[in-house]
Amino acid sequence: MRYLIISDLHGNLEAFRAVLAHAARKRRDAVLFLGDAVGYGAAPNQVIERLRAMGHKVVSVRGNHDRVVLDPEEGSVFFNAHARRAAFWTAEVLTPANRRFLENLPVGPKVIEDGVAICHGSPADEDEYLFSEMEAQAAFRSLPASVTFFGHSHVPCMFELTTDGGNESLVGVLLRGSRVVIDLDPARRYLINPGSVGQPRDRDPRASYAVYDSAIRRFTLHRVAYNVEAARKRILSAGLPAILADRLVHGS
Repeated sequence: MRYLIISDLHGNLEAFRAVLAHAARKRRDAVLFLGDAVGYGAAPNQVIERLRAMGHKVVSVRGNHDRVVLDPEEGSVFFNAHARRAAFWTAEVLTPANRRFLENLPVGPKVIEDGVAICHGSPADEDEYLFSEMEAQAAFRSLPASVTFFGHSHVPCMFELTTDGGNESLVGVLLRGSRVVIDLDPARRYLINPGSVGQPRDRDPRASYAVYDSAIRRFTLHRVAYNVEAARKRILSAGLPAILADRLVHGS
């Protein structure tokens, strides 16, 4: 199977459009969505409508922002002030149909095929960030999949676990570049973050997405330039915090 993998769209229509256009000629059997269609950005309805238009070809898990906007009074208690404000704004503008879409998103992790799974934060907790090798070690233990794709941190990265004679070795690396191709070793296990479409945080403002061919175990990361200024102006015009607009310029 060949999968298009997208995560953390965060209401950024301009970035999502650019990714879909870039991926349009790439053959795919299904789309894996790792959560957070909404939050921060000012086009939540338009982004969700594009996801809905993909129909049954999209296999999804819920993100923490997808959950929180359904009940921001209760759910955003641990958000910072800017994220909290965006959550309340998103809850107000969502159409009933798009709200139902978020309500129906399943909680991860979700097994896609033998050896391949998806989740939002970590396999154990959709709110957990996977930044360190110690955190990745715990995640590997909670789910037996050979390859697990996760989001939430907005940073393209990969953790590789090798087992040799009962001894484990774990290495984490950031994935940088316009196009990164990695052939995954069938004797090793992987946790891979394809980065964020709508709000990159690795100091590269370009939208990030990936393609995975499970037949040959080839993972390809792509970075795509988009109209950041249009996305920025949309956020400001909506009256959302300026920091949510300005961080798009710097990819932070």
